[in-house]
Amino acid sequence: MPNYSIDDLLKSPFEKIKRMSEDGFEYWSARDLSKLLEYAQWRNFENAISKAKESCKNNGFDVEDHFAVISNMVEIGSGTEREIDDYRLSRFACYLIVQNADPTKKNVAMGQAYFAIKTRQKELIEEEEQKLIQSEENQRRLFLREEMKKHNKHLADAASNAGVKEPRDYAIFQNYGYKGLYGGLSRQDIHDRKGLKKSQDILDHMGSTELAANLFRATQTEEKLRRENIKGKYKANQTHYEVGKKVRETIKELGGTMPEDLPTVDSIKKVEREERKRLEDKGE
Repeated sequence: MPNYSIDDLLKSPFEKIKRMSEDGFEYWSARDLSKLLEYAQWRNFENAISKAKESCKNNGFDVEDHFAVISNMVEIGSGTEREIDDYRLSRFACYLIVQNADPTKKNVAMGQAYFAIKTRQKELIEEEEQKLIQSEENQRRLFLREEMKKHNKHLADAASNAGVKEPRDYAIFQNYGYKGLYGGLSRQDIHDRKGLKKSQDILDHMGSTELAANLFRATQTEEKLRRENIKGKYKANQTHYEVGKKVRETIKELGGTMPEDLPTVDSIKKVEREERKRLEDKGE
């Protein structure tokens, strides 16, 4: 395959026939691509498309996501039109097609270079975007986990004022809150559901969405205990349960995922290590 400069690829005829959908996604018309590759007969080009679709399927991708069947109206003379078959091709689909195209055809070599480089560029961009998304999630988790530590102390103090004094009683009190939020599941049930070891804390293996729900449960229970000056272990337990249940109902009303169905994630301790390394690499 000949070498092409980045400037060559930017001026590439494959770049010029690229189209944009109404929702902002790039695509190529198979008819445009066949003309650029100088296929005189559509049926011959369909052979390359068929091979490309098979490669797409064998690589584990959904063919319809990359080879969308469409139809276009074309003039056939005297102001009349007829409908012709076409495909709306993704960049990946185009890459597979040029790999399966007749190598003696004009522009096939350039097409192979163009779509190979552009496909790799997109992969790199998506990798960086995914890293950024993960970094933002890590930041949210770190913040919310620290908030949970702080507000669990406040909750313990409010529960103590209500009469929940002994460690065993406080464990029961906490379980009431979890049961309300998790549809009847206790802390141990949640621990088992997440597949954690005995020494692992369930809060350390929650994503930001689950942590936020638990933080809301904790802060609202604390405020309610203090605001209503609730006294007695029974009333404190019921208050925690009702607040947890209300948070669960709100999640359901908003169409959210129930907390017990959210995924178990890596330990927050691993996230802390990764964040420290990231800051060290940046020199902060």
